Amino acid sequence: MRKFFTLTLALLVCLTASAKKQKTTVETWPNGEVMDEWFQKSDRIALESLGKQYKLTDYHINADGRIHTTEIQALIDEAAANGGGVIVVPSGVFMTGGLYFKQGTHLYLEQGAVLMGSDFIGDYKIAKTRIEGETCDYFEALINANGLDGFTISGQGTIDGNGLRYHQSFWLRRKWNRKCTNKDEQRPRLVYIQNCKNVQLQDVSLQNSPFWTTHIYNSDHVKLLGLHIYSLLHPDDSKGPSTDAIDLDAVHDILVKECFMSVNDDAVAIKGGKGPYADAFEKEYPGVEIPAESKGNGSNYNILITDCVYGEAHGCLTVGSESVHSWNIILRNINITNPAHNLLWLKMRPDTPQRYEYITVENITGAVRNFLYIAPWRQFYDLKGRTDAPMSYSDHITMRNCTLKCNTFFRVTAQPEVYKLSNFHFENLDITAENNPEIVESTFDGVTQKNVIVKQ
Repeated sequence: MRKFFTLTLALLVCLTASAKKQKTTVETWPNGEVMDEWFQKSDRIALESLGKQYKLTDYHINADGRIHTTEIQALIDEAAANGGGVIVVPSGVFMTGGLYFKQGTHLYLEQGAVLMGSDFIGDYKIAKTRIEGETCDYFEALINANGLDGFTISGQGTIDGNGLRYHQSFWLRRKWNRKCTNKDEQRPRLVYIQNCKNVQLQDVSLQNSPFWTTHIYNSDHVKLLGLHIYSLLHPDDSKGPSTDAIDLDAVHDILVKECFMSVNDDAVAIKGGKGPYADAFEKEYPGVEIPAESKGNGSNYNILITDCVYGEAHGCLTVGSESVHSWNIILRNINITNPAHNLLWLKMRPDTPQRYEYITVENITGAVRNFLYIAPWRQFYDLKGRTDAPMSYSDHITMRNCTLKCNTFFRVTAQPEVYKLSNFHFENLDITAENNPEIVESTFDGVTQKNVIVKQ
């Protein structure tokens, strides 16, 4: 699989090289703001630059099938106490529960190295964290970084969440209780980065997560480069539920580049909060007591996802269902090798005030079920006593330069009493679609089409 990804990515880079040469030196975001040069740099961090190397086997931590959480955490703490350094995982399978990196420490996985998560939830701490658009007590991740400046994960090895038993337990619980939420079946995430800046995750494989794979919260200037993110495709009764590849939650200045993503949920999901007062961080509600779980919500902006290859995915770019205000998001130069469910999916929660704006999707090839999917999202709908349902908006959305096969081209539900859609632009689309070959212009308050060709 990884060899196929490398070849496919190389082909994709070659196909887009000529387009890159034609770009001006100054790039702009969809709202016209100038993009910082930081987004044009994807240099890899060298192991030698990360300080003293703490190799697991040099400290009697071996690939022996035992859970080594205590020993590895002690090594991280020692490195931090000595001014920093890098935890090096050599070739072999090393078992652990949740690990917590400290300022100045890093993680490096040699080729052939596997850091394997425990499949017993008791090996993961419960803490105040973010999950599904709320701040609450929940299990943290296999790899945790909180409040760090300059944290990195690198190498050619693998972080494996060992998720099969978690997946099977979830589906068993869902058979018993159809209203079971994602949090009801206790599962850790794979990588959780919160309150951090200047983070780089590069080249490693992140696979088989019990829950979300990579969750970035309240952080900025984070680069995810050359990652291979994969959820093992077990039979339907044990496929990894909600194993999103990348969840971006109240963040800004994020670069996702040259990654492979194939999971049993969204490839890139934009989060940020949910609930009837989810926008209290940017709007006053005099006399209203804001629910505690809504505190910690935030906006997402300046996000570039580029030059990636997609396999299985529910949404190539999904905004919601827990998102409040998100803008300046670009998805471009993407090759979809396995038909994804949706190219652009805007989930509109009737119980949450939302604004999704200045989003551009461009230079996409491959196949999807739905080119554009916009509809209400009512899962676990709860106005929490609010009597006036909040209004939401999606505006200044551009989709252009796409050559795709799809089942349904235009899958948009108009519901003007819940949300308003305006200023959509479609350009240079070469689409082969079985259903809904035309854009229903009356759905939008302002729509333009230029060179849109849809064949059945």
